[in-house]
Amino acid sequence: MNELKGKRIVITGGAGFIGSNLARALSAHNNQVIVIDDLSSGKYHNIKDLIETKTIAFIQGSVTDYALLRKVLSDDIDAVFHLAAIASVPQSIHNPLTTNKVNVTGTLNVLQASKENAIKKMIFSSSCAVYGNPSGGNLPLKESAPVHPVSPYATSKLVGEQYCSLYNTLYNLQTTCLRYFNVYGPHQNPSSEYAAVIPKFMHNMLQDRPLVIYGTGEQTRDFIFVSDVVDANILAANHNVTGIFNIGSGEQVSIANLAHLIMKAGNAQAKLAYTDKQHGDIQSSQADISRAQEKLHFQPRINLSKGLAETMTWLQQPQVATK
Repeated sequence: MNELKGKRIVITGGAGFIGSNLARALSAHNNQVIVIDDLSSGKYHNIKDLIETKTIAFIQGSVTDYALLRKVLSDDIDAVFHLAAIASVPQSIHNPLTTNKVNVTGTLNVLQASKENAIKKMIFSSSCAVYGNPSGGNLPLKESAPVHPVSPYATSKLVGEQYCSLYNTLYNLQTTCLRYFNVYGPHQNPSSEYAAVIPKFMHNMLQDRPLVIYGTGEQTRDFIFVSDVVDANILAANHNVTGIFNIGSGEQVSIANLAHLIMKAGNAQAKLAYTDKQHGDIQSSQADISRAQEKLHFQPRINLSKGLAETMTWLQQPQVATK
């Protein structure tokens, strides 16, 4: 059953894009949810209504603060969802030291605090970026595929996975690593310098600006709607399986084709502007999700057309533009 009820839950990075969607879903089912977020990339407004109605508890703080984590996780917590991270490839290239501090040391802090407090389960948000460019273009990618991270962000996620495995083996802390492919949906920041491609394309189109494509546009991605990622997290908490799982749609689409799908979703036209490929960008990506389907009973429910339409509807809300 894809529900978690009556549990005490901690979500690191719970004011962020995926974290806030997860907090909303978990708090709707009689779970006591505590969000830790330093608001460096997460946004207070993402969970403002949940805080004001006392649906969740919010602590402004960082996963780099080990003392804070020890204290928060000491209060009979059933599971920790660790999403706090610097999640931008370009930002990680510009600031590798900060990325390592937050993504590697921060993850180690969460694991150690969980171990010290005898937490039952830790779910780690990893990334398909760990695969790098698949050798020979072998797609879809299985979890057993070689890993060749090409950015500090990707490297930090791989190290996080390895620490999770170690804590599972050495300290009997159940850890599940979810390798997200390209997540999109409501509450994803469209205006950040490091914004992901879907909200950036949509934002530019609504502002009558060109959609900027890095490289040829032939590069492919596997896009998965945020509610499906939330489902995957809850399923991971509900199952006793550990290890690594791909979380994607299992399908791929080119960036050039994505631009046209977004125009269709918004019933608008936009110019396309091509520029140089970004450093750390991979060419092709597609998930083999058979392991998650078998072990977690995971099944994506929102196809790309529907997901883009829902994201566009959210982005066009008047209050979004002012946040």
